[in-house]
Amino acid sequence: MRTFIDDNFLLHSDTAKRLYHDYAKPCPIIDYHCHLPPADIAADRSFDNLFEIWLAGDHYKWRTMRSNGISERFCTGDALPYEKFLAFAQTVPRALRSPLYHWTHLELLRYFGIEELLDSGSAPHIWERANELLAEPDFRVRRLLERFAVQVVCTTDDPADDLSAHQSIAATEGMTTKVFPTFRPDKALRVDQPEAFNAWLVALEKTSRHDCSSFVGFLRALESRHDTFHELGARLSDHGLERCPGHFATEKKARKIFEAALSGKAASPDDAEKFAGFMMLFFGRLDAVRGWTKQLHLGALRGNNTRAARDLGPDSGYDSIGDWSHAKPLARYLDHLDSEGCLPKTILYNVNPADNYVFGTMIGNFQEGPTAGKVQFGSGWWFLDQKEGMEWQINALSNLGLLSRFVGMLTDSRSFLSYPRHEYFRRILCNRLGREIEDRELPADFDLIGGLVRDVCHDNAASYFGFAT
Repeated sequence: MRTFIDDNFLLHSDTAKRLYHDYAKPCPIIDYHCHLPPADIAADRSFDNLFEIWLAGDHYKWRTMRSNGISERFCTGDALPYEKFLAFAQTVPRALRSPLYHWTHLELLRYFGIEELLDSGSAPHIWERANELLAEPDFRVRRLLERFAVQVVCTTDDPADDLSAHQSIAATEGMTTKVFPTFRPDKALRVDQPEAFNAWLVALEKTSRHDCSSFVGFLRALESRHDTFHELGARLSDHGLERCPGHFATEKKARKIFEAALSGKAASPDDAEKFAGFMMLFFGRLDAVRGWTKQLHLGALRGNNTRAARDLGPDSGYDSIGDWSHAKPLARYLDHLDSEGCLPKTILYNVNPADNYVFGTMIGNFQEGPTAGKVQFGSGWWFLDQKEGMEWQINALSNLGLLSRFVGMLTDSRSFLSYPRHEYFRRILCNRLGREIEDRELPADFDLIGGLVRDVCHDNAASYFGFAT
């Protein structure tokens, strides 16, 4: 049976087809935010089976499988890889209208040329065919990046990471994909969890070679790691926060909170926010001096299931959308840096669609030349990383800012099979613009609209982040 995905999937007009095939499809990919393991790129990893490259660590799939009544043994448990794949295949036909249904079949088609719909009947053949192909050189990690014209990959890395994988990648000759680290210092804020915070400080001391037993030494260690990241090509930082802190401790107060955490005393919620506020200003200044882009991923409510968190740990598929009020604290944070002349280029991502217009208007408060789109409303993230969520983001940005200056899509993925997500976004963008051209809401000027498509799919990101084209 042929898959429903053909060359014109999601393209519902001749104009949309032309925009996609002539302008979007040829663009290389700049994947400026993902969670790919740099060690796999450094080692040019190959994969033994479809489970390893496709299902391992994928909490999107685990959530869907649980909803289908699949036992945890087949999600994160001790079932064999083939058994887990069969359980996923059993779930896929129940996922109609889910973005996972689209992604699954796009990935099977684009990577393996498999046109069949995945279900219990087709699963054995698909497993065998995919595993045969995985043994070929074209399915080693670096070749996969080349095949999908991935120009740049920015992984997500803790300041305490030794970055040895990135050092190895930087020393590798002949790679067509540039791979850079991204500075993600979330653990530096966890003074409300002193045991975990102090364990992390030990690792930070080791990699930075700075004594972190004092607050001054702690800050120097982080600045030193920021320098090292920059030397390895990093041009972005990233923060995953429930909400942006809107209150800021003085340096004296932040030092006292740090020293209390060092002694094992957990910070109160009020002190933890003020400490986070001080640190986020510190990180913002570092980014501004270096000309980096700061990413703020805001609004996820993580680890909601206590039993699962205890048994399975974080990032196991028990997170959801939070409903915090973001406007005032976010405005205070951005304004504080702007008032100092230290507001870096910034991308705001929301996970709650109710915040689309909050974020879409917030970016307009802090735009400043000569950087076009200095503050960005980021692409649909996590639970909004699907057709409707992408359309909502495109519409909100178009209504409130400049879609033409948008830096476009990213994978936010841990899988090397996720690059069709860029294709998915590009088709959705072109379908929307094509429909509006045919409805005479936009001019039928392909140089103009096609130029916007190219900009959003590639050129804006290349310019904004300073990546050579």
